[in-house]
Amino acid sequence: MNDRWKDTVKLWVVTLAIVGLMGEGWAHSAELPPSSAPIYQLSLRKAIEIGVENNYDLILSRERIEEARGVALTRLGAMLPNLSGEGNYTNRKVFQGQFGGQDAVSRRRNIHDLRGRLTQNIFNLSLIQQWRSGKTGAEAAGFEAEVTRRDTISTIALLYFEAIRAEAAVLAREANVKLNKELWTMAEGRKAAGAATGLDVTRARVQYHSERQRLLDAVIERNRSRLNLIRVMGIPNDTKVIFTDALKLVDMPTQTPEEAIAIAMDNRVELKAQDRRQMETELRLDAIKGERIPSLDVRGDYGLIGEKFDDRFSSHTVGAYLSIPLFDGGQREGRIQESNSQLRQQHIRTKNLIHQVGLDARDALLTLESSREQVLVSRETLELARKELELSQKAFAIGTITHLEIINAQASLADSRDQAIEALFNFNAARVNIARSQGRMELLYQEKAITAQSFYLGF
Repeated sequence: MNDRWKDTVKLWVVTLAIVGLMGEGWAHSAELPPSSAPIYQLSLRKAIEIGVENNYDLILSRERIEEARGVALTRLGAMLPNLSGEGNYTNRKVFQGQFGGQDAVSRRRNIHDLRGRLTQNIFNLSLIQQWRSGKTGAEAAGFEAEVTRRDTISTIALLYFEAIRAEAAVLAREANVKLNKELWTMAEGRKAAGAATGLDVTRARVQYHSERQRLLDAVIERNRSRLNLIRVMGIPNDTKVIFTDALKLVDMPTQTPEEAIAIAMDNRVELKAQDRRQMETELRLDAIKGERIPSLDVRGDYGLIGEKFDDRFSSHTVGAYLSIPLFDGGQREGRIQESNSQLRQQHIRTKNLIHQVGLDARDALLTLESSREQVLVSRETLELARKELELSQKAFAIGTITHLEIINAQASLADSRDQAIEALFNFNAARVNIARSQGRMELLYQEKAITAQSFYLGF
């Protein structure tokens, strides 16, 4: 018994020691430092600035510019002097014929030759046009990079507005949950006073839990919207953001469709990029046609040659070479036909782009006007719904209406809030679209040029 008691005591001591160590570990784990994830106070302008610096599509577009410049530099090098040097050593023994039935060969000779060679194109129309084509391609790559930049800005702006719309939706759902909790409490109080039934309380509970479910859905959508914005901005996924801008109705300059289209034609970089691509195709075609024309170049070399390394003689060769193309089996004609087709395709793309730019500008203007009216209507609807609920609560308190009617009033207010949020988002999305369609992205955050109008959602 004594031995068993001693073993039991030892077991308890060990157990208590393990528990103490675990408790100490838990204490340390509870004192872990907070997350070091960066936090951004994020306005629309700041989001765009960060995205333009870090977006991967923009980084790739800048690399494509460097690639196009490299192509142009390579083609320029074909027209500049090409200088090379070489040195060689050979041991020669040459057959000199047959004399009297016996072969005659020379003695062995060690030849040392150090030589520099120079080639300079004097005239080659094909190379000239290839170089011009490369320069134009680099210009086109620069314009296309600007197109990518503006597309990225518009994407960031839309995702920013989607994120703050999701934030507003969460606030609206929280307000709805709070209101339904109050109605539930009111229904239970009226039931206790004998002025309501168990059905009224059940309806209030159902409505309350339905709004809680909608709140959870809104939180999920908010998290998703934030991640989408963070991804496009090219910043770490664990970055925490605090939005400093809000959905708002702002004054926009009035325009006619003709004015909007004219502005778009002057500012859309896509048109300039397409113009350069068309010019590049024309120059490539001219380069192929230039292969029919004779080309002239000068070649020369100078060197030291001899049988002994320290006893050599100078020698040189200079010549002008005229190359006249005669027949290549029809390959050139096939490439000309191919390039002609590519040029016609570029003309078609240009016409289609001009038509699309005009359509975008007109559609964005009409959408902006409609969305502005939608905001004004939704604001009035929201005010009426808020007033309806206020009157319903007073009537319910004195027992002149049923709980079902006050639930309907609350549902009307919730729908009105959703419509107001959606209308404000549509208006701000239309702002992005009109700025992009006219090639004036600065309209998104030139606050001095616009006057904000108040809009109270009442969360």
